[in-house]
Amino acid sequence: MTPKNAVAIGTLMVVTLGLGFTSMPSVWAKTVADDPQVAVNAAYTKFKGDTEGKNADYIPALAKVDSNLFGIVLITVDGKIYTAGDVSTEVSIQSISKVFTMAQVIQEQGPESIEKRIGVDATGARFNSIIAVEAVKTVVGTGAPEMNPLVNPGAISATSMVTGTTADQVWKKIIGTYNDYAGRSLSVLQDVYKSESDTNQRNQAIGALMLAYGYIKNNWQQAVDLYTRQCSVGVNAKDLATMAATLANGGKNPVTGKQVIDEANVPEVLAVMATAGLYDDSGKWLYHTGLPAKSGVGGGIIAVSPGKFGIAVVSPPLDAAGNSVRAQRAITAISNDLGGNPFAPTQK
Repeated sequence: MTPKNAVAIGTLMVVTLGLGFTSMPSVWAKTVADDPQVAVNAAYTKFKGDTEGKNADYIPALAKVDSNLFGIVLITVDGKIYTAGDVSTEVSIQSISKVFTMAQVIQEQGPESIEKRIGVDATGARFNSIIAVEAVKTVVGTGAPEMNPLVNPGAISATSMVTGTTADQVWKKIIGTYNDYAGRSLSVLQDVYKSESDTNQRNQAIGALMLAYGYIKNNWQQAVDLYTRQCSVGVNAKDLATMAATLANGGKNPVTGKQVIDEANVPEVLAVMATAGLYDDSGKWLYHTGLPAKSGVGGGIIAVSPGKFGIAVVSPPLDAAGNSVRAQRAITAISNDLGGNPFAPTQK
């Protein structure tokens, strides 16, 4: 029988004592580990008041996004969904898109296509570095280029590798792949696409260099435009969590049941996410969480606990490295509560 002064937190009942305080039962720690909703709620409450960071402004449209937006979604590999905050407002996917274009190329052409054409090593430089392109130009084609598909030069090259005879055919394949991961039809945020297209001169320079050095085989302008378009796709926290959960579930979307990428190709995708997913702070992130992840300057971060869950947080204010402040903190806290770190020892 439920006490009259009991309240529900996720699926946990706690008894209120008055004056706003609650009495936590002795099984609290076990319940957090067993009930993701408790962990999600706790992280949302703890971090919703954070005001650190600021929106990206080098793309003018991103500066206009509501900095108070904060949503968390966790989806387990058996399709259970746990949410807190605003999980329906769309932001642009930005660099998170790089993961799924890379996955598409791997699915079409095999893992070696990425490794030998682009590389899978961290560059040790900023995500949009031109110096990094110059540093690796002499080894392209040898199987050892110091590049990866999650920095702009590698991502633009990966976009150029998606097969199709016309730009429309390539785009249909890219957006179709994103739709399959998200479990619904996504669309481009036109204001973001225009804003990015008007200010992407650096990426155009990178595209031309990647053509000159053999990473892109032809039509670098098309590759840059399609890359810009894919970064402008609108997603909400639930979309991103579904995409992450698909990778956690061996490439099978746990909500729709569709096998989006062969299970055998998922480890390579997660490996690059682990080493290069959070810009210059990828090593720090992996050190503290163990989770393959990817951030975007639109304010989203996805993270994958293989075989357990995918999680996404949307919160636009970024730190100096370009990663959402609240998203990093919330994902870390939730993963710690739920034992998400794949490197953590399993108690016997």
